[in-house]
Amino acid sequence: MHREPLLKLLSQYREGHPGEEDRTNQFIDFVERNPECFERSLQEGHITGSAWIVDSSGKNTLLTHHRKLNIWLQPGGHADGNHDVMAVALQEGLEETGLSELEAVTTAILDLDIHGIPARKDEPSHFHYDVRFLLRQCGGNDYVVSEESHDLAWVPMEKLDDYSEEWSMRRMRRKAMEILAGR
Repeated sequence: MHREPLLKLLSQYREGHPGEEDRTNQFIDFVERNPECFERSLQEGHITGSAWIVDSSGKNTLLTHHRKLNIWLQPGGHADGNHDVMAVALQEGLEETGLSELEAVTTAILDLDIHGIPARKDEPSHFHYDVRFLLRQCGGNDYVVSEESHDLAWVPMEKLDDYSEEWSMRRMRRKAMEILAGR
């Protein structure tokens, strides 16, 4: 079944993050109920993949000032039928930043988030079930601002609060710093 790899990753995530069982169980329930969970056409919501990108030092993260939402976020986007959410995160990270090369720091999920997306034009409000991975830039630090962004910035992790007050961003920073410190 095409959902099994994701369900396995979600199970592993639940075991490693016992304080996040409610969110993880919601995520698992959504994937189990919806064979078409990777498709943007599923109006209830759909799977997205995001990249928490760090530079080679592990001290800075690359954020995008999202054009539609007008806030600083990690790069990411729709799975659009791709069942390999790590590949989605890698692809979105490269496309939205113009970086030449990214690699996974770990194949485990860094973070999960379920967030509402407001209705726009012909698209009803829905949920993004966002699977987030920790990636490292391994080419040059030069980025290219895409049409999806107002701007991009390498942000020192300790300065993240100057860019975002989003709890999930702080949660990803904490987890990334723990992983990079070998905890």
